[in-house]
Amino acid sequence: MSDWPTFLSAMTLALIRLSGMVLFAPFFSSNALPVRAKAVFVLAVAYLLAPLVATLPNAHAEVNFTAILGELGVGLVYGLTLALLNEMLLFAGQVMGVQFSFSLVNVMDPSSPIETPLLGELFQMMGTLVIITAGLDRILLASMVRSFRAVPLGTYALMPVTGLGIVRAAGGVFVAAVELAAPVLAATMLVEFSIALMGKLSPQLPVMNLTVPVKTLTGFVILAGSLALWPRFIEGRFSSLLDLAEKLIAGNGSAAGLGG
Repeated sequence: MSDWPTFLSAMTLALIRLSGMVLFAPFFSSNALPVRAKAVFVLAVAYLLAPLVATLPNAHAEVNFTAILGELGVGLVYGLTLALLNEMLLFAGQVMGVQFSFSLVNVMDPSSPIETPLLGELFQMMGTLVIITAGLDRILLASMVRSFRAVPLGTYALMPVTGLGIVRAAGGVFVAAVELAAPVLAATMLVEFSIALMGKLSPQLPVMNLTVPVKTLTGFVILAGSLALWPRFIEGRFSSLLDLAEKLIAGNGSAAGLGG
């Protein structure tokens, strides 16, 4: 690009849009990735995209407060919407942890100064592995690149319907987490009912000593058997959230959330 100031302005705005996504999106936001590596990655992608996005129709490669706010809004819509996938896995882990009698087993979350359930951390790591294995990180990056055509540089403005769409999607986190934990919840509840019935039929039976180990063992068996369905479940929810982000960027706030 012969126009150097336009190139720098386009690169700056593209950098801001990509940074908003990298801050919160699954895999990209992981603390396992060094901050310098993330910075170099975002800078390199913005450098490669700048000559293309600056020449798209209706693009305004001018750095001003409105343009910066709009580009940051696009990136945050992507990042915050897809971050709901991690929240769904964390909540499912917390629900299962209670059924496994692991409610007091917490670990320090490296991404925030709070304690999180052990199974929640495990499920988040499994979700990240599914994202990497299925190539969903590349699909997200491709969607971000397409967003420059759907919403050219310097033309996006945040609207109330966008925030409402993200809030509705956040409500679907609970539904999706219960769906994911449903097999384990059903099995452990049946174990509790069975042992309680046996305790009524045989008062000498040590019900308290049997409930926790039998319920935990049954839960682990059901969880191990249902892991084969997790990749498809996670991929489906990731695709739903990515579609939601694209529709919100395009101005459609009526998309379904995680539970859709």
